[in-house]
Amino acid sequence: MRLDGRVVRDPEHPADLRGANIEIDGVAATPVAPRYLMLNKPRGLVTTLRDERGRDTVYRCFEGMDVGHIAPVGRLDKASEGLLLFTNDPQWAARITEPATGPDKTYHVQVDRIPDDASLRAMRAGIECDGLRLAAKSACLLRAGDRHAWLEIVLDEGRNRQIRRLLAALDIGVLRLVRVAIGSLRLGELPKGQWRELTAAEVAALGGD
Repeated sequence: MRLDGRVVRDPEHPADLRGANIEIDGVAATPVAPRYLMLNKPRGLVTTLRDERGRDTVYRCFEGMDVGHIAPVGRLDKASEGLLLFTNDPQWAARITEPATGPDKTYHVQVDRIPDDASLRAMRAGIECDGLRLAAKSACLLRAGDRHAWLEIVLDEGRNRQIRRLLAALDIGVLRLVRVAIGSLRLGELPKGQWRELTAAEVAALGGD
């Protein structure tokens, strides 16, 4: 491959695809239009292109659609639902997932009991778990029934299964976990299993230069 006239042998060498001159085997590479999508991920799908155990993946939601080569921005585990982004723009994706500067992620979480104020304070203060400090940027009670409750939890970092591990440390079980927003982008009324393109304003608000 040649990048701006010089030979590059590293397939992961960074390049600004908007202005770079790329040749592969002497043929100029055709720029691919950037795609930015949001999906309302259903429960039960894994966030990967292929699963070695044969489980259904999030790409099932794009079957028959001409979306090109897109990759998930971050992930939601199999049991989680809600807002999941996809793109073919790795620089934009990196800005979204950057722990220090990326946008907050907001979740609505149904739990198996009604947490008291002390539990909510502990979520915000943080708990040591397996040598890591797990904490929510904010945690509040949305509504409660006789035995179960819904919480709104906001994270400003994305550790693996962070909410489930944080709540388990407080002896709180998760019944449902739905990501409802990333930064200013909200899931809204997008039906489960459906997707849509982001607007230019939404793309810029989430990860613009």
